[in-house]
Amino acid sequence: MNLKEKFKEITNYFSPMVVGEVNDVYVKLAKVKGDKVPWHNHKNEDELFYVLEGSLLFEEEGKEPFTLAEGDLYIVKQGVNHRVSSDEECKLLLIENKTTAHTGDVKSEITKTIEQQLGTQN
Repeated sequence: MNLKEKFKEITNYFSPMVVGEVNDVYVKLAKVKGDKVPWHNHKNEDELFYVLEGSLLFEEEGKEPFTLAEGDLYIVKQGVNHRVSSDEECKLLLIENKTTAHTGDVKSEITKTIEQQLGTQN
C-alpha cells in the first residue's frame, strides 16, 4: 500500500484509521491538528507513535513536554498518562494492540470506536 494515498482517505483529524494487522496489533494512520486529545492512558498496552510528516507536541505526566519531528519514533509505556497536539497538520503511524481503546477510559468528542477506526471514512 502507499501511505500517501491512504492518508487521502482520512478526512478528519484525531480519527485513526486501521490500515493493517500484524499478529495481535493494528497498524494505524492518523492526522493531528490542534489540541483536542484528552489526557489518557492505556492500562495494559504500550503505544508506538511514528511521525511521518510534521511535528507533534508530546506531553507525558511527570515529564517536560517534548516535540517529535518527522522521522521520530516514541513508545508510550502502559499506564502512563499522555496527550498529543500539533499546531500544523501532523501525519502519524501508530502501532497498537487490538485491545487498545482510542483515548483509554476517557471519552471525549474525538473518541473513536475500533469499528469506526476499521472503516474507510472517518
